[in-house]
Amino acid sequence: MAFKVVVSNKADTYQMEVDDTKALNGLVIGDEFDGGIVGLDGYTLKITGGSDKNGFTMKKDVPGTRRIKSLLTGGIGYHPKADGVKRRKTVRGNTIADDIVQINSVVVNEGSKPIAEILGAGEEEEEE
Repeated sequence: MAFKVVVSNKADTYQMEVDDTKALNGLVIGDEFDGGIVGLDGYTLKITGGSDKNGFTMKKDVPGTRRIKSLLTGGIGYHPKADGVKRRKTVRGNTIADDIVQINSVVVNEGSKPIAEILGAGEEEEEE
């Protein structure tokens, strides 16, 4: 199964699919990896989060690949409408496994070419 990797670079966000799941399996939120895995040669990316096949978000303070029901007061996975409200929500652990579908990342070190040029995203906008 392929991962969808979302790469954020300042104000721009790009989404791409990666078929090589073994290269990213076992990485934890906060780990850095080579952008060549997703086709961005020369870039270094840092994992900031993600979600699994059922839509449950990855949470940094839950170790492993497990899924747990945690009592949340706010933050990732739950945004209460009023102060002091708590709720038990299901969240995913911080380690990437085969159940993960989307991986969010941010650029740490940029390569020689801009991401838009590598992906060819800017060509369609210039023609219009």
